[in-house]
Amino acid sequence: MDDILFAIWSSMIMGLQAVIEYLTAHVITCLVPALFIAGAIAAFIKKDAILRYFGPDVKRWISYPIAAVSGTVLAVCSCTILPLFAGIYKKGSGLGPAVAFLYAGPAINVLAIFYTAKVLGWDLGAARAISAVLMAILIGLLMNLIFKKGELGRKIEGTRRSMMDLDDNSRPGWATILFFMTLMGILIFGASGLPIVMKLTIVLILIVLMSALIIRFLKKDEFSDWMDETWDLTRKIMPVLILGTFVVGAISYFLPPETFKPLLGNNMIQSNLMASAIGAILYMPTLLEVPIIGTTFGYTSGDMAAGPALSLLLAGPAVSLPNMIVLYRIMGGKRTAAYISLVIVMSTMAGFIYGNIFG
Repeated sequence: MDDILFAIWSSMIMGLQAVIEYLTAHVITCLVPALFIAGAIAAFIKKDAILRYFGPDVKRWISYPIAAVSGTVLAVCSCTILPLFAGIYKKGSGLGPAVAFLYAGPAINVLAIFYTAKVLGWDLGAARAISAVLMAILIGLLMNLIFKKGELGRKIEGTRRSMMDLDDNSRPGWATILFFMTLMGILIFGASGLPIVMKLTIVLILIVLMSALIIRFLKKDEFSDWMDETWDLTRKIMPVLILGTFVVGAISYFLPPETFKPLLGNNMIQSNLMASAIGAILYMPTLLEVPIIGTTFGYTSGDMAAGPALSLLLAGPAVSLPNMIVLYRIMGGKRTAAYISLVIVMSTMAGFIYGNIFG
């Protein structure tokens, strides 16, 4: 009995240590600026304007790239994206762009990319971003090709609008661009390895510049929308991330990272396939895939190879067991099976290539 209590206590201590480590090392320099960026994107770029580009009559060179980068607008997980996907698909959206959007939504959101880069390394973060965009386009194109006959005649409701559908059309475009560049600069320099004095000086200058832009160009209601969106993302994501990080840390006491080394510790094709399959089954809320890969599977300790880490990052956020069940009800068994298979195969190939070239 004493041994069991000691094990439980030790696992709780490890969970608390994991939470403290992630909060102190990554939240202030990475997550806080990223949340403000995601909030600004959600407030100023209208989702409806993007969804209207997914119709079958829209040119592919327009619809697929927009679908593939749409994840930057939505900080959502594989289940949260489903209502949006169902809405545009049932209204007659082209299958290809809709599926590209379905994959891109949870795979490419700005929070996940920067959190991955900060915690697991900028090389892996960049590989995730580039691979996810390419995979979203390829999966959409292949789904459209495979089920082309069954998708003929589908039409989307509504008309296209400008992607940057801002409330205040009188604001100069350069001010909006500079505003987002300033936010990105705060994130990049804040998370950089520069000397502390230089880092603080640059960040302070950028904050002053951003404040001047807010005072000069943002209306009161726009600023309120930005803060509301940022708070909404924070309250949805942070509690789950903190609790999930604690659970991941506690589990690592009973399942140390070296447990998975024989399965995921090399860049062979079977290891990448195993990682993709695990990612496709597990349900991982937004950002939680990072501590799972870093701590549970042991990427940060060297027990998990780079290829499987990327494979899991590409498959995990986009697919899950609950996600599969809902997709089956939305678009049927054949399309769901094809989508899941494409995600697993492409995640495996991306991890295999990355692991053997850069790993």
